[in-house]
Amino acid sequence: MVHSAYDAVELVAGVPGRIEAVASHAGKLLVAVSDSEGFLRGSDCSLRIYSSPASSPEGGGEIRRDGPYALERHEQRFWRRPPLAMEVSASRDLLLSLSEWVALHRLPGLETVAVVSNKTKGANVFAWDDRRGLLAVGRQKRLTVFRLDSGREFVEVKEFGVPDILKSMAWCGDNICLGIRREYMIINSMTGALTDVFSSGRIAPPLVVPLPTGELLLGKDNIGVFVDQNGKLIQDGRIIWSDTPASVVIHRPYAVARLPRHVEIRSLRAPNALVQTVVLRDVQKLVQTGNCILAALSNNVCGLLPVPIGAQIVQLTASGEFEEALALCKLLPPEDSNLRAAKESSIHIRYGHFLFDSGKYEDAMEQFSNSHVDITYVLSLYPSIVLPQTHIIGEHDKLLDMPELATESSDVTDEMESYSLQLHESDDKSPLEVKKMSHNALVALVKYLQKKRSGIIERATAEVTEEVVSGAVHHSLILSEPYKPKKPNKPLCRSDPMLVLESSLYVLERNPSETIELFLSENVPADLVNSYLKQHAPNLQSTYLELMLSMSETGINPNLQNELVQLYLSEVLDWYNILKEEGNWTEKTYSATRKKLISTLENNSGYNTDLLLKRLPQDALFEERAILYGKINQHLRALSLYVHKLQMPERAVAYCDRVYEEGAQQPSKSNIYFNLLQIYLNPRKAEKEFEQKIIPVASQYPGIHKSSSAKFKGGRTGKKVVEIEGADEIRFSPSGTDSGRSDGDGDDANDGGPIMLNEALELLSQRWDRINGAQALRLLPRDTKLQDLVSFLEPLLRNSSEHLRNYLVIKNLIFRANLQVKEDLYKRRQAVVKIDGNSMCSLCHKRIANSAFAIYPNGQTLVHFVCFRESQQIKAVRGANSMRRR
Repeated sequence: MVHSAYDAVELVAGVPGRIEAVASHAGKLLVAVSDSEGFLRGSDCSLRIYSSPASSPEGGGEIRRDGPYALERHEQRFWRRPPLAMEVSASRDLLLSLSEWVALHRLPGLETVAVVSNKTKGANVFAWDDRRGLLAVGRQKRLTVFRLDSGREFVEVKEFGVPDILKSMAWCGDNICLGIRREYMIINSMTGALTDVFSSGRIAPPLVVPLPTGELLLGKDNIGVFVDQNGKLIQDGRIIWSDTPASVVIHRPYAVARLPRHVEIRSLRAPNALVQTVVLRDVQKLVQTGNCILAALSNNVCGLLPVPIGAQIVQLTASGEFEEALALCKLLPPEDSNLRAAKESSIHIRYGHFLFDSGKYEDAMEQFSNSHVDITYVLSLYPSIVLPQTHIIGEHDKLLDMPELATESSDVTDEMESYSLQLHESDDKSPLEVKKMSHNALVALVKYLQKKRSGIIERATAEVTEEVVSGAVHHSLILSEPYKPKKPNKPLCRSDPMLVLESSLYVLERNPSETIELFLSENVPADLVNSYLKQHAPNLQSTYLELMLSMSETGINPNLQNELVQLYLSEVLDWYNILKEEGNWTEKTYSATRKKLISTLENNSGYNTDLLLKRLPQDALFEERAILYGKINQHLRALSLYVHKLQMPERAVAYCDRVYEEGAQQPSKSNIYFNLLQIYLNPRKAEKEFEQKIIPVASQYPGIHKSSSAKFKGGRTGKKVVEIEGADEIRFSPSGTDSGRSDGDGDDANDGGPIMLNEALELLSQRWDRINGAQALRLLPRDTKLQDLVSFLEPLLRNSSEHLRNYLVIKNLIFRANLQVKEDLYKRRQAVVKIDGNSMCSLCHKRIANSAFAIYPNGQTLVHFVCFRESQQIKAVRGANSMRRR
């Protein structure tokens, strides 16, 4: 089952020193490097951070294929000794490392959060449980468990003694699997109870690998054994490597092992066959990240980037590995459910043909049944069976308009048609046909038809028989139409699209709408049409893409959408250069094409934002730049453009409204108004924040550079403002103490020039319910008059008081309702039932006497407890039968 599951891509080359550990965070590589010669003299170890030049400013969180990674940051003497282990907690933005002791640093700034020096000095292994924030550290013959408290410090939870020095370990639920000497043990993290599992073999040290399911893969020489959380063997779990692995990482659906001469990839699915061998020598570390596997060599880092699942499915299907292809279909993303169903159906059909030709007829019928292929197609595999013509066939044209036909997969159709053509092109009897008509083939067909018949009968029992049979026949005709044997006369647009394109230029120039509608209805490849027009009729390219975008309900693919935006931008740039040379350019000048560009940028998102930002000029088209910044969630840059460059505060407020309404469920988006207040009231402070944020992303776009103050002349903008092209989105948090002065006072406000107080007060009065009042008041200058804040504070205080009163009323109502329920409960518990010699059971009409009894809620009806239980069982059976009849 060998196929290409991963592509080996060199990410970092020529690292000056020896790579000790590697990790990734937010799409960047964190590499621990030590100078091997200097290390002998006791030198420190540094941390080097690499990023992709083509990555977006906000990271993205994934390792990219395009281009080598470049050094972004170098932290010298980050550790005193080379780290034995390093791990990133992506959910908490933390870096855990074990050098002299366990240290915790905040990402991306690398601020030291916690250092556990007393209990972890001299430790050699640790295991991190990211979900619960638990850290297990092995030091000499001691195992210590810590808990990360409030994300700031480690608190010791338990400490246990172990038989010997730990060599490897991993969390498995509440237990920890330990590799000690050449043995595996399971220890309970709460009680410390130790349980022996089995030995690790005679050659390799113990190797513990956690699985995403909570199970474990334990190494035993060249064999990987699957066990559950308690160390019990899983029956069908075993991987046999070609050599003894030094380490193993799990990247579903594969297990990847670091062997002496290569990296070996095997399937996690039994029988755990070999998938791929990647020739990488001297691999020191294998690290699993979100979307790939990092392989650290002595002086470079390679990434094993997974081949798209769809491409792997095609490879496996072509090589006859149908079971593996079907297993990979389960990993397609949920949003591709239609694609997944179509691929599964196509694979089942191919698998059925393969089994049928191999003489495994019953297995073939099972595959045809799973593909939901029509009965008539299965019957067509038997040449001696002649299908009857019925009067319903005449109604086929009406049925073609039914919605079900639109969901048929083209892959399945092509597969069925090609096989049908092969059957009907041969008229003479062949040995293969004789084989198909053998006894076993007919027996398999009978079982298949009986299975289909039972399903129709079950439906006919619960519904009207005529409707079920009629629907089955109609559905059969609808589904069988694409699979009927056809002569290869598929339409000219499909059989020879280039001939159609070469002949369509004249018609396209005079009637573009209907011509493009023909291309869309006949499914002429859009990329082919666009490329042809780009070469032979570039003036019609934008027309074609515009009409295609307007006619297609789901829009056009991102590549063509990006092509259309690039065409608009090229035309706008030419127009801008002409006006600039004439001295007539202003930001409020619009052409028809610029209006289209702005509308497309606002209403679509399939274009390449990074490429567009690079093409925009530095001193113009600020509205387009603001829209693009908004698309990549760089809200502060966009707001600064609207306020200071475009001088449109109203557009900035509208922008905040849109972001707030779109992200109402995300707390970080609700701070957008405070960012706008910061631009209005404290530009100097914003400038300092920009300078701190801009350094990591400044080299990615020509239009992004360090922030600097600039003076604007005319009107209310005659003040210093901030150059926002390179700023990152800033999230402000209120101070924990009140020093008695406003954030708008002091050197920052004075150096930043006049503030836009009127605009800020207007924003507060209009959006008082969307702004944190305490933060806003702290940002205002100290000399702000209380009278100017009435329109802001009055509704804010009124709303707070109203909420307080409502909460008190609700609290009292709930308390009263609770008292009423308790009172009712007390009354019902006081009910008394008297049983005497004349008390009779209401079900069997016998005396209750000393038997156990039950009483119904009315307080009067008495029954034997046995009678009551039998009556309940009878009711349950009757209810189930009635559900079946429905």
